[in-house]
Amino acid sequence: MSLKPKYARESATITTEHVLPNDTNPLGNLFGGRLLEWMDTSAAIAAQRHCKRVVVTATVNNVSFNEPIKVGSVVTLEAKVSRAFSTSMEVFIDVFVEDTVTGDRRKSNNAIYTFVAIDQNGSPLPVPELIPETEEEQERHAGALRRKQLALILAGKMKASDATELKALFA
Repeated sequence: MSLKPKYARESATITTEHVLPNDTNPLGNLFGGRLLEWMDTSAAIAAQRHCKRVVVTATVNNVSFNEPIKVGSVVTLEAKVSRAFSTSMEVFIDVFVEDTVTGDRRKSNNAIYTFVAIDQNGSPLPVPELIPETEEEQERHAGALRRKQLALILAGKMKASDATELKALFA
């Protein structure tokens, strides 16, 4: 069965959260674990939108906690599939903090997760190809293959000499 390719925008997921006191540490900053939970949920929804299947988190590839998020902040998470492989999808999550007085928004954190589509027995299922449109989507799409090759090399599942996308960076 051939799956129809999809655009990255079709997976876009926007989630907004209010940082409450029970979400914070004694310094009044959002717990990293709570932010990870929010990112995982938003990214899973984006992956499900892309493949229309049940998905499971395979890896948390990168998380950047660039600045603390204070109690009372409004946090918006924007997740979108950046690339689809045979059964897995890489999802980028950008985290923004809104100043509730001025309405100004700034990017505070980001992350990259990988999800796998599965059937009722937990076996991987094929996912549709992803078509990037914007410049940012194209950059993230290209980078996804390099990130995947690096992960495979580090896991001992690929020889460095076979990582054509990585080698191209240094040639």
